[in-house]
Amino acid sequence: MTGWLILLVMAIGTGLLLWLTGFPRKLWTVAATALMLGAAGYAWQGSPALAGKPVIAKAQKGEIDPEVVAIRDAMFGRFNFTWGSFMRADAMTRAGAPDTAVRAMILTIRQAPGDAGAWAWLGIKLAENDGNQISPAAKFAFERAIQLAPQHPGPPFFYGLALIREGKFAEARPYWAKAVELAPAKASYRDQLLVRLFLLDRFLAAKAAEEKGR
Repeated sequence: MTGWLILLVMAIGTGLLLWLTGFPRKLWTVAATALMLGAAGYAWQGSPALAGKPVIAKAQKGEIDPEVVAIRDAMFGRFNFTWGSFMRADAMTRAGAPDTAVRAMILTIRQAPGDAGAWAWLGIKLAENDGNQISPAAKFAFERAIQLAPQHPGPPFFYGLALIREGKFAEARPYWAKAVELAPAKASYRDQLLVRLFLLDRFLAAKAAEEKGR
């Protein structure tokens, strides 16, 4: 119960920080989404045995975050070969077939082995199929995406997202910071990356303060 009380305080504090630091109100919905992601992770942190549990059906409900999809499409483009593959894989995820979504992205990789976006989304689909755990195969996919496009913000952003979904917040931070660094100043998605990094930093600071107070 204490943990959830701390989380409530964090939520209120985050809203105050957003107001004090002048974040545009139009981006507050992004902040709320990112905070909910952090809330889920906070709950996971209270269950040390989570990593050793078998994957359960709840982890594979077939939900797709529309804001993540919007960032992906803005980063990698729409109405091209890769975008069509993204749509097919997303449809399979929504249908509750994450393993089929993985196979769809593997097929895309075979057809376009030099496409960094395809490798990054393969990493996401592999992690989702494993209950949001980053397997060696998913890690390889993310690292391959970064290798193919070292100056593109997409691969580090999605690697960081997968790490956050796994509950590895501190490990995700350098990847999200790199994504912000690489994002063009006028990119439509840059403000969302900034807000997500801002909230991740607030979460890490609150977590560190809690551990220090024990």
